[in-house]
Amino acid sequence: MTTFDLGPALLFVPADRPERYAKAYDRSDAIIIDLEDAVAPDERPAARQALGKHLAALDSRVAQRTLVRVNPVDAPDFSHDVAVIVGSNLRYIMVPKAESVDGIAQVADALPGVGLIALCETAAGVTSAVEIAQHPAVMALMWGSEDLMVSTGGSSSRFANGTYRDIPRFARAQVLLAAAAAGKASIDTIHTDLSPTDQFIAEAEDAVASGFNAKACIHPAQVAVVRNAYRPSEEDLEYAQALLKEVDQHGGVFQFRGSMVDGPLIAHARTVVQRAARLTK
Repeated sequence: MTTFDLGPALLFVPADRPERYAKAYDRSDAIIIDLEDAVAPDERPAARQALGKHLAALDSRVAQRTLVRVNPVDAPDFSHDVAVIVGSNLRYIMVPKAESVDGIAQVADALPGVGLIALCETAAGVTSAVEIAQHPAVMALMWGSEDLMVSTGGSSSRFANGTYRDIPRFARAQVLLAAAAAGKASIDTIHTDLSPTDQFIAEAEDAVASGFNAKACIHPAQVAVVRNAYRPSEEDLEYAQALLKEVDQHGGVFQFRGSMVDGPLIAHARTVVQRAARLTK
């Protein structure tokens, strides 16, 4: 099973709009071709047909930047989605409304060898995130706010100023911590602001600072905001690279540019360098 190694800006594109696929690839680090919420139920057969043609022509390089969000494992559409994906060179699928390890195991059995991105977006999914993250087929966890509020009976995930209410904030932290504890990647949910508002920029920057490996986007205009948030400043990158050059010359804690450096600071420097490398691919 491969590890999750995609760039930070993941762009959703409806499966029934194949004319948008190429633009989505050009504008993002990876795309999520959506067979679930973005496609009306009566349009899904045509969407699967379009997706099947796309997957059949997909070379390995592009396949590395492609995810497909299937329908939930207990939905009638799921088996039809799987039939399109089986035999392709797809590396990842996104499993919406993941709520249990048993459900994840069903998906893994149906698509052996494909990495799963578990989307924990209901009360059951968030509270089961720790167990879900431990499944060997799971490469990453993502959380979602709107379906979460539906599952709790709530009416809004955000306050009027755009910040999250307490329940979504808890879910966001729970999913991130569950993924990190299992050594898996984590993906922050989408933001509905299509323009680079201050609130959207702050949320993307917080995703980086908190440890999310990527953030999902719903419009090409959002990609630049996310990539800018994940791009280290020239000063931070130079400092991290210089610090790492010193590590091999010291056996433990050492002084660097007037500060003491220990294990956590070295790990942070490696993260900065890795983020910069992902953005140059």
